[in-house]
Amino acid sequence: MEGRAAFFGTPAAAVPALAALSSAMSIELVVTRPDRPRGRSGKPQPPPVKEAAEAWGLRVVQPGRAVEAAGQLEGLDLAVVVAYGQILPEVMLGIPTHGFINVHFSRLPRWRGAAPVARAILAGDTETGVDIMQLDVGMDTGPIIARSVTKIGPAETTGTLTARLAGIGADLLTDTIPTILDGSAIRSAQAEEGATVAAKLSAEEGRLDPRTMSAAACHRVVRAFNPNPGAWGMLDGERLKVWEVRVSTDSELPAGELNLGGQLPVVGTTEGGLELVEVQAAGRSRMPAAVWGRGYRGALRWV
Repeated sequence: MEGRAAFFGTPAAAVPALAALSSAMSIELVVTRPDRPRGRSGKPQPPPVKEAAEAWGLRVVQPGRAVEAAGQLEGLDLAVVVAYGQILPEVMLGIPTHGFINVHFSRLPRWRGAAPVARAILAGDTETGVDIMQLDVGMDTGPIIARSVTKIGPAETTGTLTARLAGIGADLLTDTIPTILDGSAIRSAQAEEGATVAAKLSAEEGRLDPRTMSAAACHRVVRAFNPNPGAWGMLDGERLKVWEVRVSTDSELPAGELNLGGQLPVVGTTEGGLELVEVQAAGRSRMPAAVWGRGYRGALRWV
């Protein structure tokens, strides 16, 4: 196996790239974020990258700050970053022989930052991709080494699209690593024209208000906020999470009005109707919207 590498990553979406790197190089170090409380128990749980790395017998460290791992990068050939969750300081970038490369889930310079997949869906983009770039001191501003482009399916969510891009990124990484190690990789500077920032989603952005939004806009919000933290709206004074919807172009319901008379509950919007497919009432589990609708006895207006 040629070369010694470090891997920086945290969520499940980074695991396919970790596997790809392990087949191409000897991974000497896996750096991931500290364990965090998850679930109702609130007990600290290891991130998915840690679980996978330990299962494969790889050495894992979890520094509070990434720079604390800098001394362990000496003598390595390459470091790979996938959704690590922390900006790496400039002092680290030049330590491995070939520096750091990042597997980023967008077509740069569009959607630089923390939430590129969700932002692409929320904006109504029809295509996205995976870029492998050389890390520099900016936020996802380094030169592009390799790219793969893909269409965004009309029903894809942040969760399903991220999983698909993770697989594409792993394959692209496998193809790209040999060119980096042998010096044949071509690095192309990013254009600043068309650059956008993919800031983290805010809870308020996930609010559905069919009185002021079209069905298509609501659909994008639901897809972008699935699986986390979930789109939501206020119905009869209580928050209703909305996990899956369909756009109905032939609805004539007034914006904000709820109709429970069909196979699926339908909400009128400023343009078209929004069929509710899966919802979650306050204090309840996720359920088919048809089941929820049969038991709903509240006001038939979305507020």
